[in-house]
Amino acid sequence: MDTMISGDVVEKSNAIGEKALRGDYASLGEQLDRRGIAIDAILGKVEAFGVAIPSWGVGTGGTRFARFPGQGEPRDVFDKIEDCAVINQLTRATPTVSLHIPWDKADPVRLKQAAARFGLGFDAMNSNTFSDARDQKHSYKFGSLSHADAAVRRQAVEHNIECIEIGRTLGSKALTVWIGDGSNFPGQVNFARAFERYLDAMKDIYAALPGDWRLFSEHKMYEPAFYSTVVQDWGTNYLIAKELGEKAYCLVDLGHHAPNVNIEMIVSRLIQFGKLGGFHFNDSKYGDDDLDAGSIDPYRLFLVFNELVDAELSGAKDFHPAHMLDQSHNVTDPIESLMLSAVEVQRAYASALLVDRKALARFQDENDALMATQTLKAAYRTDVEPILAMARLNGGGAIDPVAAYRASFYRQKVAAERPASASGGGGIV
Repeated sequence: MDTMISGDVVEKSNAIGEKALRGDYASLGEQLDRRGIAIDAILGKVEAFGVAIPSWGVGTGGTRFARFPGQGEPRDVFDKIEDCAVINQLTRATPTVSLHIPWDKADPVRLKQAAARFGLGFDAMNSNTFSDARDQKHSYKFGSLSHADAAVRRQAVEHNIECIEIGRTLGSKALTVWIGDGSNFPGQVNFARAFERYLDAMKDIYAALPGDWRLFSEHKMYEPAFYSTVVQDWGTNYLIAKELGEKAYCLVDLGHHAPNVNIEMIVSRLIQFGKLGGFHFNDSKYGDDDLDAGSIDPYRLFLVFNELVDAELSGAKDFHPAHMLDQSHNVTDPIESLMLSAVEVQRAYASALLVDRKALARFQDENDALMATQTLKAAYRTDVEPILAMARLNGGGAIDPVAAYRASFYRQKVAAERPASASGGGGIV
């Protein structure tokens, strides 16, 4: 298997911190043992956990007002795969890539070969009917799957089916559909008719799914439709999944909710009724900011994973949610941000595995609110960094991924090979 960064660089970086790591791991192991927790069992689960990298995430993002290109940005999907390979090489936590069509459209056989070179696979396919592609016959300015014009809807359906066909060659097993359909003015659309058109179009897409695939619908309360959005909340998303069938699930993006919404309870509801498909992990301060995972509210990320681990340990039926990052990087190196975000997602998972669930259930049954919440806090406050770093070391990754990455001068090397992107308008890459 090829690597983008020399193994010597990683080994040299690890040599600096390995002795201290092993001491910290042993010390944490003793602490957890007193709580009846086997550290090696937690380590094994963390080593098996992975989160997908979005192909578009390795480019520099932007706002509605401006985009400022970064050094060495990917020129095409094959450059993106190389950047994703760096992230997995150093973190050993991101074994799959999620592609976005038509941005990443290329010969599927070549794509599969390029990923296999680095031991990468492909996660869910993502369609794009929220912006117009070059030479597209019908515009999505006024919607796609819910458009009043049947020809536009048919074009959007055919695009999604094309994504499925590409994904079949790549070995993907899911399609994520997000649309920006909605309205900006009262009276612009008929809510019921628009939703009915959307459901009819999604049924056509659902009918094209292979038997072992899943369909993820993604909700978002606003943007680019600022008055009404066709798939605006988790309740609507759940209705869609129930209406379409057993292969349809809800995808939860942590940024697609109103401020102060209890996202972890939404996760619980969707698990309880068998419709949680997976996640787009990021963080939010004001709206759909697409900030690095755990950068604003790491405790909420932990609480989400508390629900996921509870479902995992209780044996929830058909429970295998997809995990993917979905971020926009405007002032940081995208590779560094994605590495740290993958680690933060792992951290939330590891911390949730430390919750004393027997004690928590007892305090809940006794209505002991203080001790119930302190039980969660005890797990959250435990520094699981030695477990995460040991998982990277055991997998051949870097104890300190950012330090190893910077020592490799990878960004400077690709900047010399990849022409600088022109500055321009807004919008994510």
